Amino acid sequence: MNSNFDYNLQPGKYLKKRNYDYDKKVISVIMPSFNDNDLIFQTVNSVLNQTFPAFELLIIDDGTSDKDSLKKLDEIEKMDDRVKVFHKKNEGLAATRDYGASKASIETKYLAFIDSDDLFDETFFECAYLSLESNNEAAWAYSDSVGFDCQEYLWNKWFDSDKLKKVNDLLSATIIRKDAFNAVGGYGLREKAVNEDWNFWLKLIAKGYYPIHMSFYGIWYRRKKVGELARSRDNKKRALEIINNTAKTIKKRVEAIQYPRFSKNDVVEEFDDVVIPINKSKNKINILMIVPWMVTGGADLFNLNLIKRLDKNIFNVILVTTIPNKNILRQSFEENVSVYDMTSFIDRKYWLAFINYIIKKECINMIFNTNSACGYAFVPYLKSKHSDIPIVDYVHMEEWYYNNGGFARFSSECSLYIDKTFVCNKSTENVLKSYFKRNDDEVDTVYIGVDEERFNPSLYAKDELLKKYNLDGNNKYIISYICRISAQKRPKLMQQIIKSTIEKRNDILFLIVGDGDMLDDFKNFVKDNSLTENVVFLGNVKETEEIYAISDVTINCSIKEGLALTSYESLAMGIPVISADVGGQKELIDDSVGVIVPCLQKEEDINNYDYSKNEIDSYVSAIEKVLSNIEHYKSNCRKRILKSFTIDNMVKQLSKEFKNIVSKPNSKKIKNGKELDCNLALQLVEQYFTDSDEEYKYFVQCYQKDIYGRYLVDKNGVNLFNSKTELMKERLWQFTWWRRLTSSKIWKKIKNLRRPR
Repeated sequence: MNSNFDYNLQPGKYLKKRNYDYDKKVISVIMPSFNDNDLIFQTVNSVLNQTFPAFELLIIDDGTSDKDSLKKLDEIEKMDDRVKVFHKKNEGLAATRDYGASKASIETKYLAFIDSDDLFDETFFECAYLSLESNNEAAWAYSDSVGFDCQEYLWNKWFDSDKLKKVNDLLSATIIRKDAFNAVGGYGLREKAVNEDWNFWLKLIAKGYYPIHMSFYGIWYRRKKVGELARSRDNKKRALEIINNTAKTIKKRVEAIQYPRFSKNDVVEEFDDVVIPINKSKNKINILMIVPWMVTGGADLFNLNLIKRLDKNIFNVILVTTIPNKNILRQSFEENVSVYDMTSFIDRKYWLAFINYIIKKECINMIFNTNSACGYAFVPYLKSKHSDIPIVDYVHMEEWYYNNGGFARFSSECSLYIDKTFVCNKSTENVLKSYFKRNDDEVDTVYIGVDEERFNPSLYAKDELLKKYNLDGNNKYIISYICRISAQKRPKLMQQIIKSTIEKRNDILFLIVGDGDMLDDFKNFVKDNSLTENVVFLGNVKETEEIYAISDVTINCSIKEGLALTSYESLAMGIPVISADVGGQKELIDDSVGVIVPCLQKEEDINNYDYSKNEIDSYVSAIEKVLSNIEHYKSNCRKRILKSFTIDNMVKQLSKEFKNIVSKPNSKKIKNGKELDCNLALQLVEQYFTDSDEEYKYFVQCYQKDIYGRYLVDKNGVNLFNSKTELMKERLWQFTWWRRLTSSKIWKKIKNLRRPR
């Protein structure tokens, strides 16, 4: 079981209203039904809630005798004009699916199959359809799945046609080309409960057909004590006889297309004549939001909090992501918006085609990029292609160790085409204006703020939480270090702070909360220095408010921050903060709520772990200072947040700005977009894909290793990914590609096209 996954957030619990125009139906959904209970309504909802509406739903009643079940089918048929119910004599699942396929409209190109108690994620049809349209030789598309009800689990299996001859890792829920289905004679079986799905996949493989394996959780498979799977087990001997006979007809191995995947992308491509539904609800501000991923970092939580709080009656947000990741916050985002992880279902060369598709489909009237380097590489093209659509971005910090400025530089390089840049602190605003020479009226500070209702100390009982996390207070102070355990957060400095503090006093317990590529090193340090009695590792914790509730102080020793969300949250929970003097930290943390410690390391020395004794001692002294007057500090923390730094303030300010930008787009930016050669901007995107190949390859390998247990090997079969040297070599590659891109002739041509007035 995945502790970060909420199995209660099932698709189809209620019917959503979607209003689209489309030219034709392209998918026939086949749903067998037999004496169904109320669960079928949730399944039907999960189909009708699809973001791609160009389908028909054919429910095939396989000889139902129960009057209540028949009445339910009558009710369902009246729910939507895309639903049709057919009745036939009882023959079993395989025959019923074949019958449903025979009733499919002649105009549809694909068949989708789902049992009457399973569920589809709302983007499944759209992602599978576009994936198949961009991979014309693939026969069917399926995704990773969620097991729920009697058993709860996440099902992630690498497709292996040889393994499939012995073990079935696939479900019946899928979308398949109608011509491939017909070519193998459909399911064909007329016996019941004989692993007909498994046999069908083997028939396809025997004919040389192969699938697309999408890497998001698009299918929910209901596990029951009694069902078709259980009945197949009871009929095991006959089922295996059929399977083995079909497996013998397979003469060669087939390879699936499995996402996320890395492939050289030299030329950007468009979809060929895909159906594009058009959103008929055009009275909202429709925002296309481009982000790298959906993890637990401060920038990601900013994205999530903004999406949650924007007025749904005014704003409609569509979210796309650009870096392969487990995306542990995806469900939280999906509760509020439609989410498309582009890495999980299409190749990079089709990303622009997909974005153009979404812009047209959802009548997008603002593009909002936040922390996506890929998004910035797309900006000139998007402005040249859609010059009337304003482009806005949010910069969390400048990072001199990352491409000499990080996202602050990326934003400034694209400033000819960006209507407005928002930043999270005055320090970054000043850098953009003074160092990067941005126009004063095009950059503004909007403090991120914190959800003061969620992060409210009165809601939590410390004693109960200590028990939950198996912690014994023992009159010890608790100091928490909550972050991604990676170089920017300087975990090696934190190690030295802990060691020096414990040498002076033994009444402190340090909590390390988070995950990252330097976590194992941190654990080894604690063990080697006999600090296990004073340091506890909790890993990723979704409910971070519980950690603050049991803490006395939090520490941030990062070499770089914009204005850390953990600092906002800590103060909102009444917990003082000790922080490095970086970014806008001192704009939030004053002497009444914590201590600001000078940062004595240059950003370009981020990988130098030889920290000065003065810097280490400064943190130790700050700990002593705060703990010696802890109640005084705690009494001021929440007051400071409520006065100036709540999420409501942030959302109100950004909502007002978004409305103004959409109603009055910057005419200079529109002109710049119209004057830019779209083909030249397209070449820049192709250059970006080439220059960032190694970075993308690294993230693909990380995902495949973490989820599917797939490892990068050299030509001799030696596992390269176990080597920390190789891993860091790949990881640091991302620090160089943007410099190559922005020094290219293409970029210089684009920048020289227009000069700021």
